[in-house]
Formats: sequence, C-alpha cells, structure tokens
Amino acid sequence: MDETEALGAFAALSQETRLRILRLLVTSGPDGLAAGAVAEAMGVSSSNLSFHLAQLERAGLVTSRRESRSILYSAAYPVLADLIRFLMRDCCQGHPEVCVPALEAAPACCPPEKDVPHV
Repeated sequence: MDETEALGAFAALSQETRLRILRLLVTSGPDGLAAGAVAEAMGVSSSNLSFHLAQLERAGLVTSRRESRSILYSAAYPVLADLIRFLMRDCCQGHPEVCVPALEAAPACCPPEKDVPHV
C-alpha cells in the first residue's frame, strides 16, 4: 500500500457511520452481510447505506458480490492488513520494543479456537 491508497482508506474511515459499518463487516467474517442487514444494524436508510458502502468500496476496504437477489458486503481483509502494515512498516527504527504493544494486540483479536488441530 502506498501513501495515496492509505490516505483514501483513512478518508473513508474518518466518518462515524462508515467506521461502524466496517467494524460490523469485520466481525461478520468473510461471508459478509446482506445490505439490508447492514442497514438494519446501523439504523440507516438504504440510500444512506449505499452512499457509505460506495465510499468504503471505492477505498478498497469492502467488497460486494451478488447472491440471488441480495448484495453481500464483506470486509476486504487483505487491504486492511496492508493498511496496518503501512502504518507499522517503519515503527521500530532499531527499537523493537516500540512495536511490542501492536504485536501483543494482534493475537488478542483472534484467539485460537480450542480443539482445532494445527497443521
């Protein structure tokens, strides 16, 4: 990710509804949610939701796909990972202790499931 792409992502996320939508989609997993479910969860009209989803999609933060009569929206996890890498790329500057809080936060967001064999 370059600086221009990062600025676009941050611009899209600098609005409360869009940030809330993205957080909802992140927690919904890779299958995503139908637009109607997102609108209901956010308490916004479908036209308002369409505007915000278009901004997030333009920034590359969400993807959409049609399934039957529904449009499903999902978080673009690779783009989110690129955004985090962009922010953390030069964080240490020879001082790895600076990055410890970020490294400790990553496993906390996705604890391993119990009884899942590791390959």
